[in-house]
Amino acid sequence: MQAITSTLTLNRTAQTAVSRPAAPAVAPRRVDSRLLLRESKELVIEHMGQEYRLRRTRNDKLILTK
Repeated sequence: MQAITSTLTLNRTAQTAVSRPAAPAVAPRRVDSRLLLRESKELVIEHMGQEYRLRRTRNDKLILTK
């Protein structure tokens, strides 16, 4: 009996998830890299206790490293 109840619960959850309309897409925020880097070639970004480095190369490409 327990296995049948679990299966019914999973099926109902799956049906609910499928029948909901998708949330409208939110456009990502856009920032010009020149505003972030200014005159420097590197920027340190802190995210959840980790450091990431955004660097501008000689060819004006951006590289994000951890």
